[in-house]
Amino acid sequence: MFFALIIGFFSGLGQIARNRLLNTISTVYVEVVRGIPLLVQLMYLYYGLGKLLSIGELPAAIAAISICYAAYLSEIFRAGIAAIPKGQMEAALALGFSRKKALFYLIIPQTFRMILPPLGNQFIALLKDSSLVSILAVSDLLRRGREFASVSFKYFETYTLVALIYLIITLFLSKLVALLEDKFSYEE
Repeated sequence: MFFALIIGFFSGLGQIARNRLLNTISTVYVEVVRGIPLLVQLMYLYYGLGKLLSIGELPAAIAAISICYAAYLSEIFRAGIAAIPKGQMEAALALGFSRKKALFYLIIPQTFRMILPPLGNQFIALLKDSSLVSILAVSDLLRRGREFASVSFKYFETYTLVALIYLIITLFLSKLVALLEDKFSYEE
């Protein structure tokens, strides 16, 4: 998620940039990546580009998930920044802030509060989608469960346990996001 956050943040800034080239590149990236399912991206990076560039299973999985989720995070960042009233930027510029300083000291901190819920949803979705990496022979929770079930022939019990582990982690992340929302919410 770290790489997705970084790429998504800068792509989101690119989407609101005044530079036409940067804006176009960011927008095309988001639209193309969001239009291709994650499973196809995983297969393409590992079996397509991975064979040409000698990329292993884990780096291909990390790259595909990061690229895919960065596109969604980019839209979240873009929408969050766009939701801040334009008067905020105008006031900062009137007070002598440069556009860059106004963005980083005033607009982005306010944006963080607004995007926390959808950001949390994307973290949870990424966690659940990480099970797709098992198709690349990356040893994740689902793959370990499948390996155990094939030896023990206890498929129902094994997949029930895998589902419960995902559920517990997801509930924990949901609670963590709710706590962060409370901590960073606007005081009324």
